[in-house]
Amino acid sequence: MPSITALHAPDGFVSGPIAIVMWIATLIVVAYAVRRTNRTLDDRAVPLLGVMAAFIFAAQSFNFPVGPGMSGHLLGGVLAAILLGPWAATLVMTAVIAVQALIFQDGGLVIMGANIFNMGIIGTLGGYAIYRGVANLLGGEERGRLPAAAIAAWCAVVAGAAAMAIELGLSGIVPIEIALPALVASHALIGIGEAVITVAALAFIAVARADLLRMRDVAT
Repeated sequence: MPSITALHAPDGFVSGPIAIVMWIATLIVVAYAVRRTNRTLDDRAVPLLGVMAAFIFAAQSFNFPVGPGMSGHLLGGVLAAILLGPWAATLVMTAVIAVQALIFQDGGLVIMGANIFNMGIIGTLGGYAIYRGVANLLGGEERGRLPAAAIAAWCAVVAGAAAMAIELGLSGIVPIEIALPALVASHALIGIGEAVITVAALAFIAVARADLLRMRDVAT
């Protein structure tokens, strides 16, 4: 039985049929993201995509402790979506996770579809939807940006963990009733770190380069 405390999963974590289903779902979403981004992306936003991908890639290399014998690292999907919009951010996260798997063997090739879906697509599309909803409830993005980002970042991590638990259960690797509480509990703590880093990055950008907070308008 594999360890059920990891979200960035290696091959063998899920069954072949589930891996195929996740690849299909991921390819459909990524293909649509490519179409949307090609149609709407302004040339001024292209360098920011590369910078964001490099930042997330580097930031994911640093782990932070969240409890005895447990650590986490930034996922970055919500941060990327807030700055770039959800569709461009989906492509950034897909590129980051693919490079990690193909070059650094961080996560397997067979399970890459599930990893992209759990960490990238849920984090960008789902996280951004939560961000916009919470920001609107708080009176708009200018007023609610940081608390909305914190809530969305935490939810994105926990939702990705829940998706991984469901995939494990459907694969017959670990019963859902075991995998779901284990993964959600551990990633509820990791999500706090994700929220703190996301808010800190946005607060720094607001002071140092506030214009970047408006780049989403030319990337979507």
